[in-house]
Amino acid sequence: MSNKFDADCRLKSSDDSADEEAQTKDNQKTDKDPLPPVEINPTEHKLQYAYALWYSRRSPGKQPNIQSYDQNLKLVGRFGSVEQFWSLYSHLIRPSELTTHTDFHLFKVGIKPMWEDEANQRGGKWIVRLRKGLVSRCWENLILAMLGEQFMVGEEICGAVVSIRFQEDIICVWNKTASDVATTARIRDTLRRVLHLPASASMEYKKHNDSLKSSRFSRYLNMIPQHQHH
Repeated sequence: MSNKFDADCRLKSSDDSADEEAQTKDNQKTDKDPLPPVEINPTEHKLQYAYALWYSRRSPGKQPNIQSYDQNLKLVGRFGSVEQFWSLYSHLIRPSELTTHTDFHLFKVGIKPMWEDEANQRGGKWIVRLRKGLVSRCWENLILAMLGEQFMVGEEICGAVVSIRFQEDIICVWNKTASDVATTARIRDTLRRVLHLPASASMEYKKHNDSLKSSRFSRYLNMIPQHQHH
């Protein structure tokens, strides 16, 4: 399987401020003028949902605001069939080879990987923290389970995120309804099974609303001069 996709997912090749400008327009188009539906050849094996893969990289230590986070999201590609998925996936660099502070976001088409998206506003995410060396296998197992509808929770799954960090890697599964305890428990149990999680793996559920509040509070603190901090 080819790993020729460069570390910045072909999005930052040296000759390309023009490409970046086009990419920004593509991202804006996703919001204001939705992209056309994903076309699927009749001979292909159609997935239950079409998906979009996004990529982001942020500067360590900086607390992104909504606008900068949105602008930082780069659409890598979309797919609606098994064949289209493998065509995209086989050219991607593996998560373990990504640079620190880099994320892949695999979400259903029509749902942007942001707390503020309507599909995510009342939802939350399961967070799995992994020691180094496990992330590529776990990410592949997770997305194959997601595409194959192994979670058995109807339309509850919004997407998944893999985040590469300095001392650990993080995998998250986002769902629509944080208050639905039975659904979140089923997602947790399926995650444990499909990831073959070691006993040492840490799992935590967090509502997006709580993440949003803590993010706003952090930004508020950053605006206060240092001598006013207690």
